[in-house]
Amino acid sequence: MTEQNDDTEISEAALEAGRLLFAKPCVFVAGVAEEEQLLPPTLPEIAVLGRSNVGKSSLLNALTGRRSLARISITPGRTQQLNFFDLDGRLLLVDMPGYGYAAVGRARSEAWTLLIERYLAGRTSLQRILVLIDARHGLKPVDHEWMTRMDKAAQSYQIVLTKIDEVPAVKREQVVAKIAAEIARHPAAHPVVMPTSAETGAGVPALRAVLAELAAPDAFR
Repeated sequence: MTEQNDDTEISEAALEAGRLLFAKPCVFVAGVAEEEQLLPPTLPEIAVLGRSNVGKSSLLNALTGRRSLARISITPGRTQQLNFFDLDGRLLLVDMPGYGYAAVGRARSEAWTLLIERYLAGRTSLQRILVLIDARHGLKPVDHEWMTRMDKAAQSYQIVLTKIDEVPAVKREQVVAKIAAEIARHPAAHPVVMPTSAETGAGVPALRAVLAELAAPDAFR
């Protein structure tokens, strides 16, 4: 039996590999507020990016099966640095500041933008960027702006829909198809859109499986 995700079948073996990896210890290793503080590239990295309050912390907690790996806040703009988490010595998860929230102030927003851009530029260990999009609202102009930045940086990214449980079941396939069509003009975008829900766990095993394939092999440690 396999899990179906946007016409892509994920095998039971891949699902199990993802489950096993994300059941392993995941610990905070560094918070980076300045380019000079960036860790040297060693392990494969998966960065998580999206508009403020899109559900980045909730998804990271759901992936790792922890309630407080990444702090969840009702206040947009709470994440103010690049937070690095080491998953079993095989993968680094990078929680990035949210974009598109004007209330944090122009100076701070510009500083975050510059830090993210410099991190994305030429980061050899960065395997994929997960761009989180609220399934209820779809892609906004600011999302396309950031996707264009990543296109120019030639960094591979993949759209992950959050809060899919809050979209009526009869409309979910339509939502996924619409976004897949919209990202087709972005050359660095992965064609598969992954719908998820941190609340119900929908799509989380499939996402774990995809990320496990990008991790260093177990013998790497």
